[in-house]
Amino acid sequence: MKITSIDIIKAHTGGRASDGTWWNPIFLKVNTDEGITGYGEIGLAYSDAINAAVGICKDFCQIIIGMDPMNNEKIWDVLHRSTFWGQGGGTVIFAGISAIDIALWDIKGKACNMPVYKLLGGKTNEKLRTYASQIQFDWAKESKNLVYPEEYAEVTRKAMADGYDCVKVDPLGVDMDGNWNWNYPPLLEYDMIKTGVERIEAIREAGGDNMDIIVEMHSQTNTNTAIQFAQELENLRCFYYEEPTQPLNQSLFKEISRKVKMPLASGERIYSRWGYRPFLEDRSLSVIQPDLGNTGGITEGKKICDMAYIYDVGVQLHLCGGPIAIAAALQLETVIPNFLIHEHHQYALIEDNINMCKYDYQPHNGYYEVPELPGIGQEVTDDTIKKAEVITIK
Repeated sequence: MKITSIDIIKAHTGGRASDGTWWNPIFLKVNTDEGITGYGEIGLAYSDAINAAVGICKDFCQIIIGMDPMNNEKIWDVLHRSTFWGQGGGTVIFAGISAIDIALWDIKGKACNMPVYKLLGGKTNEKLRTYASQIQFDWAKESKNLVYPEEYAEVTRKAMADGYDCVKVDPLGVDMDGNWNWNYPPLLEYDMIKTGVERIEAIREAGGDNMDIIVEMHSQTNTNTAIQFAQELENLRCFYYEEPTQPLNQSLFKEISRKVKMPLASGERIYSRWGYRPFLEDRSLSVIQPDLGNTGGITEGKKICDMAYIYDVGVQLHLCGGPIAIAAALQLETVIPNFLIHEHHQYALIEDNINMCKYDYQPHNGYYEVPELPGIGQEVTDDTIKKAEVITIK
């Protein structure tokens, strides 16, 4: 089998996923001489890297034309070692590798007529516990920025009505005027701390003792403010503390972990085994959150999760992508023994997002089950492709 062409599909949803953030997933369709096609997704659908994502796909896809898609390990190594910039890593480089790799696994599963999880070792987890993610944007088919504690209580009740017993929230992301991304000072002032704490208290009261609360900071806090805020939350039994600061200076996580009683999590901006190594070796993270769309795909994601298992570190794959990303994540999560919980983003409720692909996979009563179709179990619709900007590499 040989790769004959690759379609880069720059999807257009025509709208925003949340305030100030455009939503334009980029899919890959890898075509072969045996008529089997595979779909991948690059994990840069939101914010400001869309053109870079398309560019890296154009460059990397040219390299693999004519190669055997079943040799995913060889292709991964070629893209990493033989492109010169691959060994420098980074967001865009690994995102390009990721999209290609996911598509190759999709082809492999279809060629073998079985879901990818069976090729990865089979099920360890029959059902995947799932949480409602980013509830500061509400929990509905249209997003809005929530401001007041009573709104956070109400959105918690909405998630509970859908069967969730865990939610994730950025309690400082929305300012008191309803704008996303509060201006964070070097040290948090009293009013800002009070606002964040009251929002978490409202979630705890509405959710009760059995509700797990993941606190997400989006790396907007620095080391000092992350410690400052976390210490105010110590009596609210939060599940874990996500991205308390940006991960480029790994030693800062060690400092935060010494002074904060909540388990720390990070990973959507950490890429490859090399990126995760120092966080695992010093145990500053209790939960890792690799995104299969930017950490190196399923091939690399499995290796990262296996490394984490050695250090007793749990895995919650980061998911803020389209339906291809969701399907790929489910295939890996059902396999790994250190799976913790699945992220179901508020974006995944939006009709424009759902309708881009053939199948609408949603959790039931707070749990996902992995698709049983060959490959990753998801494909982009013909209508999406017709509306998209498509670049074909031959």
